Amino acid sequence: MSKYLSVAKNLFFLMAVVFGLIAPRLAMAADSKIEQDSRAALNSLYAGSPGAKALGAKARGVLAFPKVIKAGLVVGGQGGDGVLLVNDKVVDHYNTAAVSVGLQAGAQHFGYVLFFMSDKVLNDFRNSKNFEIGVGPNIVIVDAGAAKDLNTETAKADVYAMIFDQKGLMAGVGLQGSKITKLKR
Repeated sequence: MSKYLSVAKNLFFLMAVVFGLIAPRLAMAADSKIEQDSRAALNSLYAGSPGAKALGAKARGVLAFPKVIKAGLVVGGQGGDGVLLVNDKVVDHYNTAAVSVGLQAGAQHFGYVLFFMSDKVLNDFRNSKNFEIGVGPNIVIVDAGAAKDLNTETAKADVYAMIFDQKGLMAGVGLQGSKITKLKR
């Protein structure tokens, strides 16, 4: 019996060592996928919206969520992961989440980007524990398709939010009340 217990202990120890070596690589692979998806979503948005490209060029930081999933039947929720880019370099990973109650039914996914237009608002965001859209700085939500008239001369808000790539069957997309939380890495 003790022979089997010894083998089991060694096997458990070996599995713990293997998992300890693999887990960081799995986390890095997931991070890499989110980074790739975020950059691809941004490039696609910029290609289809000169206004978004102009905001991105002027922004002090860009927070991109390439795929946010929203579903609900009276009570709904949405969530997704993204990255914060400063000077086109990934500096942090974030999660967005929201819960809603009301007349709603369906499911969809979409992407959204926040353009932080000043160092102050970017630093306030990065130093906050939880950032909630609709509380704090002046945020203007712009539909990516309607951003043709937006340029760096007319851009006067602290933060611009741009929703894009909506797919699914659910009426409307709202960011109000969305909580954004920095992921620990």
